[in-house]
Amino acid sequence: MNPAEWLDRTAHRLPRAPALMAGTQVVADYAEFRRRAAAIGAGLQARGVTQGDRVALFMKNRTDYLEALYGAWFAGAAVVPINSKLHPREAAWIVGDARASVVFTTADMGLDDLLADGACRILDADGPECAGMRHETPLAAPVSLDPQAMVWLFYTSGTTGRPKGVMLSAGNLLTMTLSYVVDVDSVEHHDAILYAAPMSHGAGLYNFIHVLRGARHVVPPSGGFDADEVLRLAATLDHVSMFAAPTMVRRLVDRAQATGSHGEGIKTIVYGGGPMYVADIIDAVDQMGPRFVQIYGQGEAPMAVTALPRHMVADRSHPGWRQRLGSIGLAQSAAQLRIVDATGTDVPQGGVGEIAVAGALVMSGYWDNPEATAKTIPDGWLRTGDLGSMDADGFVTLHDRSKDVIISGGTNIYPREVEEALLLHPAVHEVAVIGRRHPEWGEEVVACVALVPGQAATADQLDAHCLDHIARFKRPKSYAFLEALPKSDQGKILKTTLRDKFGPA
Repeated sequence: MNPAEWLDRTAHRLPRAPALMAGTQVVADYAEFRRRAAAIGAGLQARGVTQGDRVALFMKNRTDYLEALYGAWFAGAAVVPINSKLHPREAAWIVGDARASVVFTTADMGLDDLLADGACRILDADGPECAGMRHETPLAAPVSLDPQAMVWLFYTSGTTGRPKGVMLSAGNLLTMTLSYVVDVDSVEHHDAILYAAPMSHGAGLYNFIHVLRGARHVVPPSGGFDADEVLRLAATLDHVSMFAAPTMVRRLVDRAQATGSHGEGIKTIVYGGGPMYVADIIDAVDQMGPRFVQIYGQGEAPMAVTALPRHMVADRSHPGWRQRLGSIGLAQSAAQLRIVDATGTDVPQGGVGEIAVAGALVMSGYWDNPEATAKTIPDGWLRTGDLGSMDADGFVTLHDRSKDVIISGGTNIYPREVEEALLLHPAVHEVAVIGRRHPEWGEEVVACVALVPGQAATADQLDAHCLDHIARFKRPKSYAFLEALPKSDQGKILKTTLRDKFGPA
C-alpha cells in the first residue's frame, strides 16, 4: 500500500474536484494534483531516487508541499518531514541522519551552505529545476509498496541527545487515517482542510483522509496561523476543518469574541498537542458552538490514541461533564490502552501511571536506534512518557509529563536541547531550563543560569548565542541569573526548586 495510490484513485474518481487551494484560489484540481505528483515522482527517479530512499521536505506551508510529498511516494521513497521552524543546522542534522538523497526546500530556509558536501541533492521548490520536474512525463502508477514499508520518517526531539527518527509504515498511516472517520469526524468531498499549523506535523497528517475523500486542501495566504484570516477564510470557503493547538484555539476564540464571529463556515476544529484548560474549551463552545473535537497522540502513535468527540465536548447535561471535558477522551478504535507502573504492571483503576499504547497505530521503531526502540517498546506496548489515569468508563486524564517537555504554542521544546546550546557559551557554567505558564502560548521557556566566576554575559548576549545554535522558538524568553543552581545531596540540579521560584506565571 502506497499513500500515492489514494491520490491516484481520487483523481480518477473526482478529476475535476478542486484539490489544492491558496486561500480562496484553486491552483489544481485532483487530476492536475495527481499529474504534478506523478511528474515529480518521475523526476525523482530520473535523479536516482529508488524505492526506500528518503526524500526530505524542509519548507513552510505551501500547496506544492503536497505535490512534493506525493511525488516522493510515486517514486517509492519515504518522506522525511522537517519542522520549518527548526534552525538550519538542526534541519541539516536530520537530513544527514536520515541519509536523505534529496531535500525539497527554499533558499530562505538556509540549507544550501550546510549541505555543500553533495551527499544530498537540494531541490529549490521555487527554482527552475523543480518547475521543470512538474513537466516530466508522469509515472503511470505509484511504485507498489508493502504495507509495512516505512513511508514517513518523523523526527521527534528526545529529552536526551539528538532527535530520534520515528519510523511509520503505510499501515500505520492507514490505521490513523481510518480512525479519523470512525472516532473524530466525517469527511465529504465538499469539505476543506485548512493548514494553519505546520504541514510537517499533525496538521499535515490529516491530508490523507481528505485526499481519500476528494476534499479541498487550503493553505492560507499567510502560510500559518492568523486568527482573523482563519475566520475570514472559513466564512468564505465553508465546511472548513483544521487541526489546532490549544493556544491557537484560545487566540481564535478571543478574535471571535472581539469581532462578533461565531465561527461561521468552520465545520470542525480538532485540538491537541498540549494541555487544553477546561475554562478555555468551555469559552470556545460558548462562543463558536459544537465544532470541537479533542485528540491525543504522539509522533510514535500519531493522532489516534484517544479522542473526545464533539458531542461530549459540547455536552453540559451529563453529571460528570466537567471531569470528562478535563480528560483526553476515550481510546480510539485502533488503539489499546493501559495505565502501567514502572514495571509494566497495570495500576488500579483510577490510579496514576504511565500511558501505554499498543496496536496497528504504533511505530515500528526508531531509525538506527534499536536501544531507544527497546526502551520505549519493551514488551509490545509503547511507553508514551505521559502520566495519566483511566476511570471506570475508560476516560483518560493526563496528570503530568514524565519527560520535561515544554509545550509552547503546541510545539514541543525539550530543555536538554536548550541547555546544551547555552552551555556552549564560554561564560555559562551551569544552566537549567524550565517551563512557565504563559497566557497565550501555554508555556514559555525560562533559563536559570549560573555564570563562570569572573565572566559576564547578558540576557541579550545569550539570546543571540541561542539563535546561532537552535531554532528561534526554542530560545528562552526569560533568564534568571544565579550564583549557583540548587542541587540535591547527589549533585542533581533541583528543577522543582527552580520551578517553585521562577515557574509561576
